[in-house]
Parts: sequence; structure tokens; C-alpha cells
Amino acid sequence: MKKILFIMNPKAGTKKAQKYVADILGEFCQAGHTVITHVTAGPGDAKNAVIRYANDVDWLVCCGGDGTFSETINGVMQCGIHLPIGYIPAGSTNDFAISLNLPTHPLEAAQAILNSKELQYDIGQFGDRYFSYVASFGAFTRASYATPQNIKNALGHTAYLLEGIQELSQIRPLHVKLELDEEVIEDDFLFGAISNSTSVGGILTLDPLQVDMQDGKFEVLLVRAPRKMGEIPECIQALSTQKYNCHMITFRSSSHVRVTTDEAMVWTLDGERAEGAPVIEISNCKQAIGLLQKG
Repeated sequence: MKKILFIMNPKAGTKKAQKYVADILGEFCQAGHTVITHVTAGPGDAKNAVIRYANDVDWLVCCGGDGTFSETINGVMQCGIHLPIGYIPAGSTNDFAISLNLPTHPLEAAQAILNSKELQYDIGQFGDRYFSYVASFGAFTRASYATPQNIKNALGHTAYLLEGIQELSQIRPLHVKLELDEEVIEDDFLFGAISNSTSVGGILTLDPLQVDMQDGKFEVLLVRAPRKMGEIPECIQALSTQKYNCHMITFRSSSHVRVTTDEAMVWTLDGERAEGAPVIEISNCKQAIGLLQKG
């Protein structure tokens, strides 16, 4: 028997999970567990709920999107207490859940948690914040936090694509220096992602054979500004085939990334806006969280 803190974001995704809340809670209770339910009221509330109840529960179950899951992780890390986390993905994109092949139906995800074992996964530290799967900058990253929630709810993943298309005319190269474990890279980039995931923004996918979410290393994907128009189709081909062998793309692995750039450059952490700084330290926290997955 476990005491569970069930955190639900009622505005996540298309709000589909709301229809199954009673059934989800029923599954947990019928299995003999005690459930404390917390419905989030706004940004930061999921993290605060974890901090409030961390000492009183055995499991956390997060029902929401990537942002809610990220807040849950931040709460756990801030508390410094090991708590297994169950994730019921209910957002518009669910990149982290896609990478782990978690069930997308809320009730099936809850049942999988009840028949789970705990597996350890890496997360990232960005200054004093943590992220579950990606820190990114440049093209299309604004779409994840700038798209209005009601549009996300109505259109789901399509909303991000439409917002991204609107950004095309505003894309400008960003001069960035990145110090990796074994290499220093400096250039003008259109996009950069420091990730621990096979799906980034639901648009870009990385080769699962090259992504290990438990090895203590990030996948670093950088897209340079084209020097001539002929490079663009080559870049698109490389990204779509997951063969990063063109001039515009750099793909590396690293446990730590030190980024030097214009402090006005805005970042996105797990789909949420993060302010930049002249120098940012991004570290991989190897196997820092325990996720409840079906055995």
C-alpha cells in the first residue's frame, strides 16, 4: 500500500484526462492505495504541491503535459527527497512520454503505473532550474510557450506547427559559443537543443539508437545558419532521415555544456520560457529521477 500524491493540470492538452479522473482515482484506491489529489491552479503550483507533500507520500503521479511534469521534477529536486514518479501524459505534445513509449490513454497510463517498476532516468540542470528532456534556443522554440492555451486545447499539436510557421519571417541567426566535454563550438546558429529525448517539440525526432536517457549525457543538436540556399534542402533531408552529416548540422553527446551568448537570448525548458544569461551552465544529472514504468 502506498500513499500517492496525484497532481493534475486541468488545462493540459485537450482536457481529455478530465473525463477519466474518477476512473483513475478508482484504480489507485481499488489497488489499496491512499490518494491525495491536488488540482493545479496555475504556473508553479505543481512544484509547490510536491514541496508541500513530499515528506508525507510514497509516490507522485503527475497528470498533465510536459510543463506539469517538469514542475513535478523541479519540486522533487528542490526537496532533495527520492520519490518515484508516475506520469499520465495529457498535454498537446508529450515529448518525454513519447520518448519512453508511455501509454497515451489516461486510464491505460494509470494502470501501467500500478503494474510498474521504478527505472532511473537522467534530467538536466539549467542554472538553478531542472528540465526533463530539453533546453533549446532559436527557431520555433517560442511556439511552445507563446501559443495561447485555448488554441493548444482546440488544435493540439497543430497549434505548435502554426505558431512555428509564423516565426519563419522572424528567424535570425544567434551567435553562440558552446563548451562541451571534449570540444568547443562557436558559430551563428538558427536552432540549438540540449536534450535527453527522441522527440523535441513534437516536430524534430532523434534516432532512438543514438539517444540513451540513462547514460549521463545529453544529445546536442545545432543547426547553423545556411551559407547558401542550396544547403537548406540538404539540412531538411538530414534532419528527416536522422543522418546528421551535412554542413549545417552538428550532433554531439556531452554531460555538461557551458553556453556563452547574448543574455537577451530566450530559452525554452520543456516547453516553458526561461530567461537567458551571458553564461549558462547546463549539467546532466545522471539517473536523478525514478520513473514508474510498466515492467
